[in-house]
Amino acid sequence: MAPVSIVLFHSVCGLTADVHAAADRLRAAGHEVITPDLFEGRTAASVEEGMRMREKDESPSRDELLRRAVTATAPHLDKGLVYAGFSLGGSVAQNLALADGKARGLVLFSGTSDIPEEAAVDELPVQLHVGDPDAFEPHDWLTAWYLRMQRAGADVEVHRYPGAGHLYTHAGLEDYDEDAAEATWRTVLGFLDTL
Repeated sequence: MAPVSIVLFHSVCGLTADVHAAADRLRAAGHEVITPDLFEGRTAASVEEGMRMREKDESPSRDELLRRAVTATAPHLDKGLVYAGFSLGGSVAQNLALADGKARGLVLFSGTSDIPEEAAVDELPVQLHVGDPDAFEPHDWLTAWYLRMQRAGADVEVHRYPGAGHLYTHAGLEDYDEDAAEATWRTVLGFLDTL
């Protein structure tokens, strides 16, 4: 299939080398990838450090992060974007994809968000990849999320990776799980080929 345009949002760790490596992997498969920096250059070496960084007063609010994400994606909307994101970035990607009638797909790595009651999409293809268990994405939450996404009209696949950590695709973090990461990327690249 033809290459797609992907906007890839970083996690609470910021726009790190791991996010650039993920974007490079997608580009090597022929896709165009946009990697907005929602933290304006600030990065963290761990999820815990990133959470502490987010708790500081000078950190952007959730609304400000969404505003920055909208601003970064606006010039590319006519392409029919695939939204993707890691953890916090998955939450951002999901919010934007559900609001974009031209979205071609949604790929979530270890991150979901609340779904507005009025959310409605026309069979939006969605993949979620998540460690099992994941303290940030517990089973009860994911079951409810899955049902709400289906009710909104999304075509959802959930891929669980037993024993994998939260940001298991990030080679620079303790959570990294090479086998789970490689299985995830094979599945994601196959998914993108169908869009």
